[in-house]
Amino acid sequence: LRVKYSLVVVVAIFLLTFYVISQVFEIKMDANLGHIFARSALDAAARSTKPPRYKCGISKACPEKHFAFKMASGAANVVGPKICVEDNVLMSGVKNNVGRGINVALVNGKTGELLDTKFFDMWGGDVAPFIEFLKSIQDGTIVLMGTYDDGATKLNEEARKLIAELGSTSITNLGFRDNWVFCGGKGIKTKSPFEQHIKNNKDTNKYEGWPEVVEMEGCIPQKQD
Repeated sequence: LRVKYSLVVVVAIFLLTFYVISQVFEIKMDANLGHIFARSALDAAARSTKPPRYKCGISKACPEKHFAFKMASGAANVVGPKICVEDNVLMSGVKNNVGRGINVALVNGKTGELLDTKFFDMWGGDVAPFIEFLKSIQDGTIVLMGTYDDGATKLNEEARKLIAELGSTSITNLGFRDNWVFCGGKGIKTKSPFEQHIKNNKDTNKYEGWPEVVEMEGCIPQKQD
C-alpha cells in the first residue's frame, strides 16, 4: 500500500511539474510572438512613413508625359556638374564625361533618350566648335547645360545668341566664373522657366574665387507630335 501511495505521489509531482513547465513555456512563446508582431508593426509603420523617392531624387513626382530632371553646376574647379534625366545620370564627375567650361547634354524630346554629351572649354578653348555644335542641334531636342570652373570667357555674341534661341535669358549676362544651369529646347517658342544663375562676386562667393553651386529640378513636357 505504501509503495502504491509513493507511486501516486511521484506521478502527481511529475504531472504538476510538467504542467508548470508547459505554462511557463507557453507564456514565453506568447511573449516572443508578441514581440515579433510588435516589431513587424513598427517596421510596417516605418516603411509607410518613409518618404517616397522620385526619379533623379526630385522633391515630387512629375505628371504624365513629362520627364523628371535634376542638375547642378560645378563646385569651383574641384567638383564637376551633374545632369540627371528620368533617373539616368547623363553627366557627372563619376562618369568622367564633364570638363571645364559649358557641359551640354542633348535628350530626345519625345522619348527622353540621351542623344549626346559634350563639354566645351570656354577659358582656354575655342568657341568655334561650340557654335557648330549648337547649330547642329535638331528641332525638338531638349538641351541641358551647366557650367564648371569658367563657362563665359570665350563666349562671343554669336554663341550667346544661339543659346538664347534655346530659351535662355541669363546667357547674355553670363560672366567669368559665374555658376549657371539651364534647360531649354531647340525650336522652343518661349523663354524657358528652367534656369538658375549666380554671379561671381568676391563679397558673396562661397568658395574663394567662385560662387556657390546652383541646383535645379523640374518636369520637362514631353514633345507631342
